[in-house]
Formats: sequence, C-alpha cells, structure tokens
Amino acid sequence: MTRSFDAIICGAGITGVSAAHYLARAGLTNILLLDERPPLSFTSDRSTECYRNWWPDRAMLALMNRSIDLMEDLANESGNVFRMNRRGYLYVTAEESKVPALIERSKLTSNLGAGPLRVHTAERSSYQPAHADGFADEPAGADLLLGSTFIQKHFPYLNQDAVAALHARRAGWLSAQQLGMYLLETARRLGVRFESERVTEVDVANGRVNGVTLRTGEFVTSPIFIAAPGPFLKEVGGMLGLDLPIYTELHLRAAIKDSLGVVPRHAPLLIWDDAQFLPWQADERAALASDQEAHWLTEKFPAGVHTRPEGSGENQTILILWDFKTRVVDPLWPPTFDEQYPEIALRGLSTMLPRMKEYFAKMPRPQLDGGCYTRTRENRPLIGPLSIAGAYIIGAVSGYGIMSACGAGDLLAAHITGKSLPAYALTFELSRYENPEYLREIETMEDSGQL
Repeated sequence: MTRSFDAIICGAGITGVSAAHYLARAGLTNILLLDERPPLSFTSDRSTECYRNWWPDRAMLALMNRSIDLMEDLANESGNVFRMNRRGYLYVTAEESKVPALIERSKLTSNLGAGPLRVHTAERSSYQPAHADGFADEPAGADLLLGSTFIQKHFPYLNQDAVAALHARRAGWLSAQQLGMYLLETARRLGVRFESERVTEVDVANGRVNGVTLRTGEFVTSPIFIAAPGPFLKEVGGMLGLDLPIYTELHLRAAIKDSLGVVPRHAPLLIWDDAQFLPWQADERAALASDQEAHWLTEKFPAGVHTRPEGSGENQTILILWDFKTRVVDPLWPPTFDEQYPEIALRGLSTMLPRMKEYFAKMPRPQLDGGCYTRTRENRPLIGPLSIAGAYIIGAVSGYGIMSACGAGDLLAAHITGKSLPAYALTFELSRYENPEYLREIETMEDSGQL
C-alpha cells in the first residue's frame, strides 16, 4: 500500500525541523520529515550559534524580531533548555574617522525597528552591562560607547585604541543543538514522523506536486513538498526543474582553550569592525613577503574577526570565527579545512584582544570545523511557495540560520495553512527575482548583513 502524508519535508536541519514544528503547531500534523543524515547534524550547529535583531534591512530585521519573539516563547515554555542569553554583540572600532558613519548606520537600524539607540560618553552615561545568563529584563536597541577611557572602564580587555563600541542588546547566543532538538521533539509529540531516508525524485504532474520517490524505490504521496535541505538546496531545486539563484560557501570556525582568560566568561560576542594587517615580527613578515604562496598573509585582511566564550562552569573554551577568505564550494562532507585558519584567526583576534599575543609562541591545540552555508546574492533567505503548486522552499539562510529558523518556519507555516502573512513575506519569496525593480535594488546593495 502506498503511504500518504499531508506534507513531506526534505531536510532535517534547523530550517526543516522548524518548518515541521510550526506546521504541526498550526494543526498540520501528518508530516513526514526526511533526511539521510541524523537531524541537525550537517551545518546547523557549526556557527557562533548567535542571534541578533540588529540588521540594516527592514525585512530582515522584522523577520529576526519575530524569530526572537518565538525563541523567547520556547525558552519560557521549556525552562530555557537551550540556554538562551542576551549578552549582545559588541562591534568595536579603533578608527576615529568611522565613528560618524557608525552613528548614522546605527540610527538607521534603530529607526527600522531594532529599538532605541543610546549614546554614552564618560561625561554622560546610563549604560548598564548585560547579565551573563538569561534574557529577561534586558534592554532592546543598542548602546554606543564613545571614547577609549570609557570603553576601557567596561571592557578593559579590549585594545586601548578602541574609540567606539556599539553594543547591540537584543542579541546573544544559545545551544543550537538543544533548540533544534526541542523543536523536533515537540513536533514528534504532535505527530510528525522522522525517517532517515533520501529523496531521489519529486513527482510533478500538471504543474502540481504528487509525492516523492525515496532511495529505497518507495513512492510516497503528498500534495505538499517542502525543500529544506540546507546546503543541498540547489540539487533539490533541480528535482523540481528549478535553477535556484543560490551558491554555497565554506565557513570555518576554531575553538581553543583560553587558559589565560583573555576573553572573560561573561563577555558578549566581540567583533572587530576594522580591516587590519596581521601582526608579524619583522623577520616573519619579510619571509612571508618573499614567498610567492604565502605573500597574501602580509596583505590587508577584512574586518569582522569575532569571538565569544563557549560553555559554562569551568569551561575555558572560546570560539573564533573570521571569513577572511570565503570559498564557493560544492556541499560535500567532510569539507576540506584550511589548517592555517586557527593561527590566522588568532592573530587577527589579537588586534582587538592584545593579550591573545601571549598565545603566539605556543598556540593552544585548536578544534577546527565548519559548515557549508547556502545563500542568495543579496543574502536574504528563500521562504514561501514555488511556481509548482504544492511546492515550497525554506533555506538560503547563510550566516543566520539559527537566529532566523523559528521565524522562517513560522512564516512558511503561514504560507501553507493560509494564515495572514506579515508585510515582509513577499521579500523572501523566490518570485521576487521576477520583479525588475527588485533586481535593480540588489545591484546597488553594498552590505550583505552578515555581521
């Protein structure tokens, strides 16, 4: 007998699991969730596992505000099983010339709906540091700290040359694995079925989805097919006859044991907002400069190196991330890692955190991993219906999959169940690329919003 489901979801990463969760909560419970790998195992927890609502883009900011609302609801109902905090993101610059533009950008983001901007100096301040744990009773918006002396008062471990530090407050991090498992287990209790299986074909007739064929040869019927395969979105789109406007990048991260306590355990996510040259000794720089293959290590590196404490209690681990050389790749696992990455990232981090230089002589043994991140050109996600009746997409969430997952799953569920859609819904549909005005808009975009 042929099995039948009300919806089939291809992919059990954080977006697929979230789609199943919010569809089940909306009353559509006869759902089959498929993935040949264990749930949440490919890319979902290989990031900073952070979230923020501080986005210079109205639609993205609205999506993140909704997603954070939903995460806070889940944290409250679960007893905060995924350890959500509100320590914030701290963007730091040592370039005085950048401060006026930083203030203007911050005002713009604030006015888009991120919350109030509060400017603080040593002479005039009501700045309140974030609590290390939890998210209740924390301010929204952002605090802009101006002046090196004032910044050192609150963040004495930063480079003394820092002249401005923007503390985005509706931001922090959580355990992506625990969030995903809570979403999944709740969905399963509501009737969602997970199977470890691969989709090999999507059956479409007369412009409508009929079901899928599995690797075993079994045909399973369903009027709804949801493409949520993470980095394999291009491949699954091809099963529907679609050439999706997406590509995949390899993003790496390193974890080290910070035995010297350079990054305090209560610190927020720390981001160096300036481009830089890596700190080398004169003889090291000369040797690198004369080596054709290593010369690039003496050139200017982009802004954005960032770190945060990982774990709790006696844990001394910190995560270090820096997309200084992003590569477009095929979504293969395991990916090829750059063994130089941890040292390069550590050296870059030492510009913001000078005591990191104490590790140069003997770097702690790093743990290196990463994930394949799929994105659109303008780095907005794909969420909503496709041109084939019954086919939907949720993905292309490069660099913000964890923070957007609940909002994305909730939005997709609204599309499928016919609920009222938010104003930002059209911005994330694939059909946006049929709009000439939208295509002109993305030609002028300068900031991907990644950091």
